[in-house]
Amino acid sequence: MAPSPSLLSILFFFFVLVSFFSPLSHAAKLPFHPEDLLPLLPRQVSWPILNSLHSPVDLLPSFVGAASSQNDTVEWKGACFYNNTAWMEFHNKSGSEFGGGTLHIEVSNAHSWTCMDLYVFATPYRVTWDYYFLSREHTFEFKEWEGRAEFEYVKNKGVSIFLMQAGMLGTLQALWDVFPYLQILDGSLEKWVSGAYAGHTAVCLKDSEGKLWVGESGHENEEGEDIIAVLPWDEWWDFELNKDDSNPHIALLPLHPDIRAKFNETAAWEYVQSMDGKPYGYHNMIFSWIDTIDGNYPPPLDSHLVASVMTVWNQLKPDYAANLWNEALNKRLGTEDLGLPDILVEIEERGSSFDELLTIPEQDDWLYTDGKSTSCVAFILEMYKEAGLFDPIASSIQVTEFTIKDAYMLNFFENNSSQLPKWCNDGDTVELPFCQIRGMYRMELPGYNSMEPYSHMNERCPSLPPKYLRPQKC
Repeated sequence: MAPSPSLLSILFFFFVLVSFFSPLSHAAKLPFHPEDLLPLLPRQVSWPILNSLHSPVDLLPSFVGAASSQNDTVEWKGACFYNNTAWMEFHNKSGSEFGGGTLHIEVSNAHSWTCMDLYVFATPYRVTWDYYFLSREHTFEFKEWEGRAEFEYVKNKGVSIFLMQAGMLGTLQALWDVFPYLQILDGSLEKWVSGAYAGHTAVCLKDSEGKLWVGESGHENEEGEDIIAVLPWDEWWDFELNKDDSNPHIALLPLHPDIRAKFNETAAWEYVQSMDGKPYGYHNMIFSWIDTIDGNYPPPLDSHLVASVMTVWNQLKPDYAANLWNEALNKRLGTEDLGLPDILVEIEERGSSFDELLTIPEQDDWLYTDGKSTSCVAFILEMYKEAGLFDPIASSIQVTEFTIKDAYMLNFFENNSSQLPKWCNDGDTVELPFCQIRGMYRMELPGYNSMEPYSHMNERCPSLPPKYLRPQKC
């Protein structure tokens, strides 16, 4: 714990830059595709080959539609079969109260003789899968619905169908290994979905004795838990120089003198010390970049896929899923302790939709079971908010809606490069508007220091690649 200071001299942002993924080209169309045999190979052989042929985005399933009745067919183009149709037939072969159903999938017009398509089928109550390599009608049986709730959900919303290229799996068993990889909700995801040129933030503070400290949400403690920590500068910097295997690129963003002059240092330190040792803000992490119905999902992401991944996690790791989003979804509904299936049913009964629920802005004063939930950037901006930097509109600013990109675009920072410390960008022939102190490559922060805060900032902003354009005052 840092000692209580009476003076805060200067505050900085730290940014770790990680490169974007670049999609690679695919093989040309042939009667026979070498990729088609990859699912038959051992995973130790197939996965290295797949990594060279595909981008990481290809690991994600694509939502193709939801089958709800014989009168409501779904049509799409697959990775293997170009003509596909699906519909749901309800029956009661089990003799149960609500019966079951048969999902019919007719596939044809394969692009090669050896390819196959693999599908994930999901409702709020189950996730399963099947694969097809013959051109004909296939069926998938749901022997019995999990009570009235699932029956009503499928009747009204249908069974969600997701396509995965069979070659992406290595073996069919690897399907269930794909979803745990999606647990890496780190800076790489942040940059992909928001267009940020940085993946992590921390803040630097001096106490009354001149000792430098680093406040950081996302510090790993001895138990392997990600927490909020206040560390001596020497300890933090030694780790970044000698122990951080990610080879980070780090820049310091000094606050503008006018901003420092209005900074309430006592309130800032009280906030930082009150959060020291608290858990990292997993609860609301994904909601900072989901502001719109369809303007925040880089392909192939969409709200259907988000719901599907949540459903998978809810079954495989229910405690983890509850920590990541169940509480936050309950907050948005004004409910308590509903699991994901009940949340989706509640949405349906209210005449709303899951994609609408995801867009409801996070509120900074929401308390979760382990306290306030702040990611790396929300922790710093909440400190700024407590220190008065968002006054007089602080009550209409929810910093948990800000991404890292939103943070470095705030016009809080020094705008005169001649006022930067002499050691800034030492050895670089290009004059940067901030201080880069580590990294092999020159950092860029497009839009840096350019945006004045406004009421309800960043609550309704689209963020679609490749340009990640945002309208004014969104």
